[in-house]
Amino acid sequence: MIKSWMVIGAVAFLVASAANLTTPSDRQWFKRLQRPRWLTFEAAIPLIWIVIFICGAWSAYIVWEHNPGNSATWLMMGLYLLLEIFTIAYTPVMSRLRSLKVGTILGGTGFLICVLVTLAVLSISPWAVLLLVPYLLWSPIGTYTTWVMIKLNPEEA
Repeated sequence: MIKSWMVIGAVAFLVASAANLTTPSDRQWFKRLQRPRWLTFEAAIPLIWIVIFICGAWSAYIVWEHNPGNSATWLMMGLYLLLEIFTIAYTPVMSRLRSLKVGTILGGTGFLICVLVTLAVLSISPWAVLLLVPYLLWSPIGTYTTWVMIKLNPEEA
């Protein structure tokens, strides 16, 4: 029998793999952009997001196991999926459109969706909420960084 954590993990992995939909020219565009001098931790960003996605999937698993198959639980799974889609869309959409503004909007929207998910999860499980905290802490940093990059790369706004 397939376990719920396997399905949640597989969906999260499949959606996350969409981040690889960037072309070499998209990656080149992003690499050549100026970054803020204080962005000394850029190499750690992929690892940070991996941890955040694992925490998000674990949070979704806790919510699912609380009341599996219930229509409200399915709605929550849809919210988790929407959150991941907006988060993953950041790089390929921003790079394809060559627009840091789009990246900032996607980042801010992801944060707002996470706030909504967190509020919805509050009545279900404190552990599920706690697992969303890394997203809530990190997402504004990434969004702010993209916003600062607009000032450093005004032609790429």
